[in-house]
Amino acid sequence: MSDPVSHQVVARVEGAIGHLTLDRPRAINALDIGMIRDLAAALDGWRHDDRVRVVLLDGAGDRGLCAGGDVRALWERIVAGHPEDVAPFFRAEYALNARIAEYPKPIVAIADGVTMGGGIGLAGHAGTRVVTERSKLAMPETRIGLTPDVGGSWLLARAPGRLGEYLGLTGAVMDAADAVFAGFANVVVPSGRLAELATWLGDTSAEAGDGSGGNAGAGTGAGRDAAVDAASLRAALADRFGVAPGPSRFDDDGAAGDRPWIDDAFAAGTVAEIVARLRARPEPAASATADLLGELSPTSLAVTLAAVRSARALPGLRAALAQEFGLVTWFAHTQPDLVEGIRAQLVDKDRTPAWRPASIAEVPAGVADEALAFAPDPPLWG
Repeated sequence: MSDPVSHQVVARVEGAIGHLTLDRPRAINALDIGMIRDLAAALDGWRHDDRVRVVLLDGAGDRGLCAGGDVRALWERIVAGHPEDVAPFFRAEYALNARIAEYPKPIVAIADGVTMGGGIGLAGHAGTRVVTERSKLAMPETRIGLTPDVGGSWLLARAPGRLGEYLGLTGAVMDAADAVFAGFANVVVPSGRLAELATWLGDTSAEAGDGSGGNAGAGTGAGRDAAVDAASLRAALADRFGVAPGPSRFDDDGAAGDRPWIDDAFAAGTVAEIVARLRARPEPAASATADLLGELSPTSLAVTLAAVRSARALPGLRAALAQEFGLVTWFAHTQPDLVEGIRAQLVDKDRTPAWRPASIAEVPAGVADEALAFAPDPPLWG
């Protein structure tokens, strides 16, 4: 793939903050490889920069943090006969996801508005993950013939009950309360206070670095060498700006929500059995979900179910990313559904994909095992 120099990431140091803004608002800040590499370069540059105490990540415009990766560019390379060109994009993106999770300084990600796919890979692994009343989070990869990636399988595997299977297979959209409940976010802040939050974050981080601790209690020592403690900073931010997330439809405190039928149906062993259980439930939402699954890529559904369950047994995010790298490489090299899904959703936009195979019943029994066993060369790490 081409490697353009990105002018769609704004990186600047503002006092004690390293501020990263995705600046592609017309595309809801969808990530291309240039943006990914610019984000990684900025984080690498600030790792040992004494001026930067905290990193703030947000998106330009009022539509969202990031709608996902620029998969249309990947589609162009695959249909041109170069599926091998897909690997550098995912390799760079997954390295960035791991970099965010392991970063030695606190990262505050503002998942305001649409935050899906690759946007989850940026915000979902930060220490402080802020959502607002406008937030719409999802992992919608089965809609384009792929499987949740960017560490999404790791997050899904740790959601309560069978929400991981449900969210991964359906691509259902979460609001702020749902995202907090499912473990994709940890602080809810009204969107009208985000500018104030950024100012406060800079003041608090500077005070912590000066050894005064400030009103956050974030300082862990005296002088400019004092680190900002991520947990203390998150707690102070939540105390000052946070609001209660409100009820989630996933709360299992009663039968009125969606958890009873989700946990029942999505505990089944196969996608076909999940659909059968959904059909047997009395809730209209369960029947609607069965209808939705019938519209999505059958191969993607089978692989996603296996991937989420496999991720529950993995030791950490890097292992999940390595598993996902094998899966997306397998899709790019062997599966027509990826090309067809992107075509139907993002190229021709006719929303009528012709999946192969066309139905859940036609998916070969061993396809998920085949996908999980696929070994890209070279592997993601190493």
